[in-house]
Amino acid sequence: MTMSQRQVLQVFETYQKARTQFVQMVAELATRPQNIETLQNAGVMSLLRPLLLDAVPTIQQTAALALGRLANYNDDLAEAVVKGDILPQLVYSLAEQNRFYKKAAAFVLRAVAKHSPELAQAVVDCGALDALVISLEEFDPGVKEAAAWALGNIARHNGKLSQAVVDAGVVPLLVLCIQEPEIALKRVAASALSDIAKHSPELAQTVVDTGAIAHLAQVILNPDAKLKRQVFSALSQIAKHTVDVAEMVVEAEIFPAALACLKDPDEYVRKNVTTLIREITKHTPELSQIIVNVGGVAAVVDYLGDSKGNVRLPGIMMLGYVAAHSENLAMAVIVSKGVPQLAICLEEEQEDHIKAATAWAFGQIGRHTPEHARAVAVVNVFPKLLNLYLDTKSSEDLQVKAKKALKSILQKCTYLPALEPLLYEAPSNILKHVICQFSKVLPHDSKARRLFVTSGGLKKVQEIKAEPGSAIQEYINAINSCYPEEIVRYYSPGYSEALLERIENYQPI
Repeated sequence: MTMSQRQVLQVFETYQKARTQFVQMVAELATRPQNIETLQNAGVMSLLRPLLLDAVPTIQQTAALALGRLANYNDDLAEAVVKGDILPQLVYSLAEQNRFYKKAAAFVLRAVAKHSPELAQAVVDCGALDALVISLEEFDPGVKEAAAWALGNIARHNGKLSQAVVDAGVVPLLVLCIQEPEIALKRVAASALSDIAKHSPELAQTVVDTGAIAHLAQVILNPDAKLKRQVFSALSQIAKHTVDVAEMVVEAEIFPAALACLKDPDEYVRKNVTTLIREITKHTPELSQIIVNVGGVAAVVDYLGDSKGNVRLPGIMMLGYVAAHSENLAMAVIVSKGVPQLAICLEEEQEDHIKAATAWAFGQIGRHTPEHARAVAVVNVFPKLLNLYLDTKSSEDLQVKAKKALKSILQKCTYLPALEPLLYEAPSNILKHVICQFSKVLPHDSKARRLFVTSGGLKKVQEIKAEPGSAIQEYINAINSCYPEEIVRYYSPGYSEALLERIENYQPI
């Protein structure tokens, strides 16, 4: 070999080494958020793009990996990938290159698609769906996983994008992926099915029609927590839409096995199981009864006791949905000690939306009969609901739900010890319901009538200023008619002054 030939080879080796070092360094720097802005300002996108077409496969792959990491960071960088006309090259290479490149290319597509519907649409518009479907049929599980993840990120945004994914023939292939032995592939496939099914009953039905429920049900007791999270999420997103699909989920015999996962060490497994139970029970009394029969209500009450914060929300709502259906189902919540547990949630939780859901659940339990209302009243929840309704710092939704719950329970409540404190604290729109209940109970209960006098209740009623002919005045009249006239007069405002005046004016014989 001549001197000049060696020099030429040396130049090419140096050039290749420099390219390799460059893409590796950029890929490494892109893993740390503090470097992203500097890389962006240095114009790294335009430098990486030609390296996607490099003759050396490892340089291509590393360039794609670096682009994926950058695009994953924020939507500005993802947009730069789209504007740099990089996507068509990646899509073309998905069909042509080796498995390592395919994984890296799918990673870029996934990173771009995750940020917004517009960016996901840009991925679809460059023909990525067909290329990703082909990747789902690859032998290599890593390529399948990368493709499934990208498809899930496209489908998650809205029904239109999800439908485009379905129309590309993805769903049957995702169901096959769930049956593969690789745990990571199962996870991503279940997640993608969840992202597809969540948007509409029609999309959920498409997932159901491929037999997905049975295959998801088979892995609910897999020891992998991340897989269980995705499986229960997918089943929830399917079950939420219609009675028919919820029944199909139940018929897959996931209960009572799924209830065991309410004790899972992973917080999100527990939350997703509870969400699934909520989505099933909300539909019909019959579905709620099935959950009651397998011990679901008691299990959710225990779950609430072991949880804090937002993960409690689906459990609180589930108890409300069950109780809303019928007297018997509301009594099942009471018997399972749901009411004291909800009272603890109302006391402990700081977020208004959780308190609002808890207030709503109380309303669903207590609105049926005096017995139901008493179960709520004895945990001393009335003053708390009243305070939440009157507190100006409460959100509008919390105020509305606390007021509605309070009214609906009060209209059934005949447990007077819980009602009496409200005589002193409630505004007139709540007070009228309290007075109404006293006017119903006192005529038939001599012990309660006596207690009402000695506790100061009768005196308080006489102090209420009601419009003549108003409903509240009618209730006061009904209460007063339960007592001798002189007793009512004795407790009326100004009576003691009138007595003193009579004493002053009295002339002894």
